Amino acid sequence: MAAERVKKLASQHAVVIFGGSNCCMCHTVQTLFTQLGVSWAVHELDKDPQGKEVERVLAAMVVPARSAPVPAVFIGGALVGTTDRVMSLHLGGQLVPLLRQAGALWL
Repeated sequence: MAAERVKKLASQHAVVIFGGSNCCMCHTVQTLFTQLGVSWAVHELDKDPQGKEVERVLAAMVVPARSAPVPAVFIGGALVGTTDRVMSLHLGGQLVPLLRQAGALWL
């Protein structure tokens, strides 16, 4: 089942990004995490044979509902949200503490 697969993949690393290989917002989130010194894992749905099914699961999880549920960012195995939520946390000074708590940052 795709929901179980999402849960399993999301918990394999401190930061997991579900996205697309040509998604500019996915690239933006990846760049932010790289600049913060975070080691992240990405699952590109367009390269996954079960990607459409996973994308449907993510669409049901992301609130508010969006036309494109990617990037879907998980930190510490929990869904944080898409780009706007990640950027809001970053600008509000809440992203780095969340990353530290998940073990994604050492400093």
